[in-house]
Amino acid sequence: MKWEEWKQFYERIVREMGYSVKADRRSTELLRAILIENDNYIIKEELETIIMEKVYVFGAGPNLEDALKEYDFSDGTKIAADGATTALLEHQIIPDIVVTDLDGRIQDLIRASGRAIMVVHAHGDNMDKLPLVTNFPVVLGTCQTEPLDIIYNFGGFTDGDRAAFLAEELGAREIILVGFDFSGLVGKWSKPWLRQHTTAWEEKRKKLSFARELLQWLKDNGKAKITFL
Repeated sequence: MKWEEWKQFYERIVREMGYSVKADRRSTELLRAILIENDNYIIKEELETIIMEKVYVFGAGPNLEDALKEYDFSDGTKIAADGATTALLEHQIIPDIVVTDLDGRIQDLIRASGRAIMVVHAHGDNMDKLPLVTNFPVVLGTCQTEPLDIIYNFGGFTDGDRAAFLAEELGAREIILVGFDFSGLVGKWSKPWLRQHTTAWEEKRKKLSFARELLQWLKDNGKAKITFL
């Protein structure tokens, strides 16, 4: 998704979620500055080299655990969306890529970063967490606003749908969504303080609605075949 296409979605999201465009831009600039100073960033072309034709994108929905017990995912690139990283690690699965806005369990994100490339997202509400990227050996930066040289915007809003847009951008032919749930139930891995699956709160319901709409857009307009496991 190009910026011109994403902009219409972004403007709706800002309006309906009450976000600040100025704060999003400040966060983008901050992430860029931290990555340049720490010199642990990569560019998109470097990330493309690890993408296989088949990509599994793992969301943190309540059905994720059953899928991890039942299926083998060794025939594709594994991209974990933030909190799903914890579930994968619990099942001795190391993702190849983690897409995160640093909202998951930080110790698990740091553990995964030893072998996974971290795709870290900047937005107005996570500026205080962005210095954590200095703990990650390899980082690709992303943002919600206009891209800024080493900070990219491939489209997508939540960690899960952004991971799918990333896979599309990097050339995946088939994207299989694992652990995605739009029924209104939030998986226990979605937030560090959750201990069990729970009913989505209002903000989460809005985010899930946008995620579902964006994934449908990607299915209709992208090149990759998208399926739900």
